[in-house]
Amino acid sequence: MKHKHILAYFFSLAFLFLATPLLSQETTEQDSLAAREKFGLRVGTDLSKLARTAFEDDYSGFEILGDYRVYKNYYAAAELGNESMGYKEDNISITSRGSYIKLGADYNAYENWTGMQNLIFVGARYGFATFTQEIEEYQIYTTNPFFEPDIRTDNIEYSGLTASWVELVAGIKVELLNNLYLSVNVQLKRRLFQSAPDNFDNLAIPGFNRTYDDSNIGVGYGYTLSYLIPFYKK
Repeated sequence: MKHKHILAYFFSLAFLFLATPLLSQETTEQDSLAAREKFGLRVGTDLSKLARTAFEDDYSGFEILGDYRVYKNYYAAAELGNESMGYKEDNISITSRGSYIKLGADYNAYENWTGMQNLIFVGARYGFATFTQEIEEYQIYTTNPFFEPDIRTDNIEYSGLTASWVELVAGIKVELLNNLYLSVNVQLKRRLFQSAPDNFDNLAIPGFNRTYDDSNIGVGYGYTLSYLIPFYKK
């Protein structure tokens, strides 16, 4: 169901993105062909994390993000966040808490009309997280069906854990109002290394999301609102 909502957001934003040039055609045709483009710092937050914090009992988090236009179609980008994620399987329940940072760059592949600054972008990030993983409930494994399941509820905390990964990002940004942007993106991640507790694996990593025993691959998405602080035009 969540994936359907994400796709709905994505296609809605894509429609708005494609329709914007048509709605503003009359205005842009009156603009000078020599109109200068804005260069500056765009800062914002991930709305999807705020929504999950409000509606999901086992999640809380926020992310501050920004990008800076260094050349015509190239942007330096960064995200800084904090997450607490609960995760349950048949025989274990954990909570992963920590902070992360992601650094990288984006490329805008969209050729804007004069006076517009929308983006269809692709990019790459390097991510690093420090976190704590707490086992809240677990079941002792046994092959003897005679005894009732042995479920332990004493909390066990592993702190000082770290992980790093690389990710590919693709998305769109639409200028809703002057300098105010709405964006949606999807992320494909590959874990590089991690420190894990003895006899136990990291089931969730802040900034990376879920992990899987047989793969280093992860996925994610973002639905962001940001504001461009223009420094100069050229």
